[in-house]
Amino acid sequence: MMRRYICLFGLCFSSIAFAADISPRADAKDLYLGEAFFYAFQGEYVDAITRLDTELGQFNRLDDPNLDPLHFQINFANFSVGDFELSYRMHQRAGRAIKSVLEGNVAPSVRNEAAYRLARIYVQKDDARSALSTIEKISGKIPGNIRDDEQFLRAQIYILTGKFDDAIKILQGLQGAKEYAGFSTYNLGIALIQSGQELKGFAELDKAGQISSDDEGTLAIRDKANLLMGNRLIAASQPALAKQYLDRVRLNGPFSNKALLGSGWTDVSLGKFDRALVPWTLLSKRNVTDKAVQESMLGVPYAYAQLGLHGRAALLYGSALENFASELAKLDASIKSIREGHFLKALVSDELKQDKDWVVKLRELPESPETYYLLELMASNDFQESLQNYFDLEDLRKRLESWDGYLDAYESIIKSRHDYYEAILPALDKQFRALDSQMRLRLEQRQALDDRLKIMLVSPRPDFLETADERVMREKLHNLAEKHKNDASAAANDIRRRIKRLEGVLHWQIYTTYNKRLTDAYKHLHQLDADVAKLRTIYRSFVRSRQAATQSYKGYDDHIRQLRNRVRDSREKVVTLMARQGNMLDMMAINELDQRRKRLEEFQVQARFALSESYDRASKKQLDEGDVK
Repeated sequence: MMRRYICLFGLCFSSIAFAADISPRADAKDLYLGEAFFYAFQGEYVDAITRLDTELGQFNRLDDPNLDPLHFQINFANFSVGDFELSYRMHQRAGRAIKSVLEGNVAPSVRNEAAYRLARIYVQKDDARSALSTIEKISGKIPGNIRDDEQFLRAQIYILTGKFDDAIKILQGLQGAKEYAGFSTYNLGIALIQSGQELKGFAELDKAGQISSDDEGTLAIRDKANLLMGNRLIAASQPALAKQYLDRVRLNGPFSNKALLGSGWTDVSLGKFDRALVPWTLLSKRNVTDKAVQESMLGVPYAYAQLGLHGRAALLYGSALENFASELAKLDASIKSIREGHFLKALVSDELKQDKDWVVKLRELPESPETYYLLELMASNDFQESLQNYFDLEDLRKRLESWDGYLDAYESIIKSRHDYYEAILPALDKQFRALDSQMRLRLEQRQALDDRLKIMLVSPRPDFLETADERVMREKLHNLAEKHKNDASAAANDIRRRIKRLEGVLHWQIYTTYNKRLTDAYKHLHQLDADVAKLRTIYRSFVRSRQAATQSYKGYDDHIRQLRNRVRDSREKVVTLMARQGNMLDMMAINELDQRRKRLEEFQVQARFALSESYDRASKKQLDEGDVK
């Protein structure tokens, strides 16, 4: 089962809760595929993508890909490059990579997995219609590692496209899946409510709100279900029932502030102002930058005023005014800080981002804005996408700067190779020419022997196959015959007779063994072929080595010059895009702070009027008590 993480879409601003998966760690048979995963699991997706793209490009150019170990996992590699691009938010390229597998001649299980991944990309791009058409292409066997993930994704797509009945059937079947405990129940409740079955939907949300688990994600979805139920019941004018759900929300969870605020208002609706003080007082002591906390700072004195404790209410309204004034000053300073560029400088700090709570830690930097006011904005999908784009541009800017330095290093290496090889190549070339001449001579000699043997198959020439000893013997006999040619003595006649006999024996020996000698000659010629092949191997090795030596420092000048131009142009483009993206982030942050400022000003006005009213009521009460005395 793939590991899931929680994406509570828009926190309380959306009703659907999403869960997504990431690729599991794979046992890569190919070294370079394993290297790509090494970088991917560290979040270095640019390095992972470039390495895997390079490996796939080399693999696709091979004459015989089956000899490369990557062919065992080529489909997985194509999936993975799409996953890496998706993680780097390159949705368009990721879609093309996975779609190429989907349309290829692959097994049904592979095609189904490709369809699942492509549908997931469309969901993340908010293209529900394309996701629906893609997910419905899945049929037949589904890989076990994505079976539940595919079902949950299908249910999400059905909810987004209004096919609530189909979504309900799927989510009912996922109720026993531990991986989606809480998520499936919550989404089932939402699907039932949107299909018009409110009572059944509320029952499922009630189940989601009571699920027990140690998983932080499951606990968060439980809190969200209770908060959603509480808010709906408040809107339906059922405060007593709403309070039961709001009180289930954990006091230390991400939805606790809103739950405490809502719990107080339910008590107010029931006329139990003393009971409303309990959650509101607890809430008012929390971080003052939170919207719910700021509202509770008005709610607490309001409750005291309703209980007739106007003096206490006046003091608390005064304290609230002081806090609001202080926060307004922080907001003004934060807006100024953002306009001066300190916000963006803080965002790209490498030391800061090593802390998992780096967003909150921003406020601790000098001249940085009050980021607690920006937490909700920075948790939004639009801001996160824009912020991540800015991070990516900053990363690309640093990479381009380093690449410029790499090109200098490459030029230094090339110069060193040039100086080294240019000094030794002349001597090597001299040896090569000698080897080449020797090789050509030996090859010509071998070819001459081969041609002569072929002729001897048709026209036998036994004398050509004499051994060296036989040639020496024949020469000696010839010399003796010449020496005694003119001698008429009886001894000379005997010598000539004996010479003739020996010549006959030699002739007989040569002619009777001709076939065997010819066969042996062919065998020896074939044995010579092995030596010729060895000589050719040495020759080719030298040629390749010399070419490699030359190619290691020649022909790079134009390519490096082109790369420098591309790096320069890319740096200029990145700087321009960073300026635009940074300005957009600044404006988003400033607009958010400005909205919070206007909200605080409204609270400030309400607090002033309430303070005046409470002061008047407290004074009137003192006068009335004085008259009675």
